[in-house]
Amino acid sequence: MKIGMIGLGRMGGNMARRLMAGGHQVVAYDRDADAVAKLTADGAEGVGSLDAVRDKLDTPAIWWVMLPAGEITEGTIAQIAEKAKAGDIIIDGGNSFYKDDIRRAKMLRDKGIEYVDVGTSGGVWGKERGYCMMIGAEPGIMEHLDPIFETLAPGAGTIPRTPGRIAEKVDQRAEKGYIHAGPAGAGHFVKMIHNGIEYGLMQAYAEGFDILKSKNSDKLPEDERFDLNLTDIAEVWRRGSVISSWLLDLTAIALAKDEMLAQFSGHVADSGEGQWTIDAAMEEKVPANVLTASLFARYRSRVEHTFGDQVLSAMRFGFGGHVEIPQ
Repeated sequence: MKIGMIGLGRMGGNMARRLMAGGHQVVAYDRDADAVAKLTADGAEGVGSLDAVRDKLDTPAIWWVMLPAGEITEGTIAQIAEKAKAGDIIIDGGNSFYKDDIRRAKMLRDKGIEYVDVGTSGGVWGKERGYCMMIGAEPGIMEHLDPIFETLAPGAGTIPRTPGRIAEKVDQRAEKGYIHAGPAGAGHFVKMIHNGIEYGLMQAYAEGFDILKSKNSDKLPEDERFDLNLTDIAEVWRRGSVISSWLLDLTAIALAKDEMLAQFSGHVADSGEGQWTIDAAMEEKVPANVLTASLFARYRSRVEHTFGDQVLSAMRFGFGGHVEIPQ
């Protein structure tokens, strides 16, 4: 299939490369001409404007927007809506707020344009590992786009199974690494909760490693202190432990490079999904103690830092290439 990829940053550029490796054609556009040139060298058809994207795409055109949530995505989708034809499909693969998706879908439906929201997880590793995708779309559009999602997803059989077969109880798409979550907005809602859970998991690892490191503190009696090897602890937990995970893998990698994590100050940013998750919990009157505490811990990290905050920063850099905001 032929896809117009708008936004060629850490995620968009690598997604375009994975699509091309899977036999799809990519028309690539970004305001950064260097990003376009690099992707063109890798086989994309690079262009210099949204008008040129439109002219290069098939009918119905598939426009995939891979930009930061907020004003830049809102403005770009509005521009595409002016250029797109009835029957075209606009996909937002960033981290937009799900209520914005619902509004956009209604607006575009009046123009005869289809709207799809794709919550995308995989970070800077997705080009090789594949991307986990949670998709909001009408059923017919979902089926039309299945070849694209299959190419981007990790694929069936990539995750070791626990005892017992669960594959018969889940949709085949889920086994491959993507789902049709529901109508417009459902994809980004599921991804929003995914990111809220991510905050909680990361905070648990961060606090645990902070406690391990502090066991050698001079605040403790000398005979109760342990000089623990955090690198070895992270490594052994990766092997058969019930708390093994990709986040732990990334933590182990960071600790192996520098057990003190000196390159990280511990100033932990958030990109909004954590707060949106707590907002949703409040709207639904669902207790979310751990997720709320993990969000507030990030706010606190911008005032005072702990070793646990450095662990958080290391994980964010590991999976998403997120660089700490200068203080």
